[in-house]
Amino acid sequence: MSLRIRRALVTGASAGIGTALVRALADRHVEVVLVARRRDRLQELARELDVATEVVVADLADPADLDRVAARVADTAAPVDLVVNDAGLGAYGPLSGQDPARIQAMLDVNVTALVRLTRAALPQLVARGGGGIINVGSTAAYQPGPYSAVYGASKAFVRSFTEAVHEEVRASGVRVLLLAPGVTRTEFQAVASVPEGAFPAALTSHPGQVASAGLDAFAAGRAVCVPGTLERAVVAGSALLPSSATRRLRARVLRRYVA
Repeated sequence: MSLRIRRALVTGASAGIGTALVRALADRHVEVVLVARRRDRLQELARELDVATEVVVADLADPADLDRVAARVADTAAPVDLVVNDAGLGAYGPLSGQDPARIQAMLDVNVTALVRLTRAALPQLVARGGGGIINVGSTAAYQPGPYSAVYGASKAFVRSFTEAVHEEVRASGVRVLLLAPGVTRTEFQAVASVPEGAFPAALTSHPGQVASAGLDAFAAGRAVCVPGTLERAVVAGSALLPSSATRRLRARVLRRYVA
């Protein structure tokens, strides 16, 4: 990383794309602040890295924990040059059958925490004229998502929000990137109750590839990174087809797995 990135804070660092991003940053000699709920995983990851690390155990759906992480992001005594908002929750199935508490937690983490930490980081980044933010979205943002309605809508918010903030701060030297992967081989699918077989293994990406593509796109100053040829084709197709077609196709594919 040749953009004066000395220290990065990564949420969702204990698994999946978050862990891959942490390792990719450490390979680039960037110090890391690891944020997630599972202390044991964070400590194990910290021991593996050859850079200075800091562990912050926090549940971003908890307002007090979110306050602590936001304060760490804004701390000028040990400044964070890059904030990676990777933490995210998902849920699959008919909305009528989903747990209201799970829905609220999804919104708290995917939307509220991401906005709060982005806002916490910006003043000092703009003042220094460098560094930036990577918000991890999803190709789910590009079309309506029957049977994952709240998750897809939350990622549509992340997409719109991140692209808008990118443009707001572009002239300041601060970089803001939307990293929008497709289905990635992580534990997210199991935790989100993604139906077995809904997304064939051959059509999924590796988290290391997503992380590398994202950091390269950030270094290049891009606004959006959709890693993978198939994922870019999905996004392009979503732009060409009316939402009535994409939502019906998705519903038809997933209905047999969730009905």
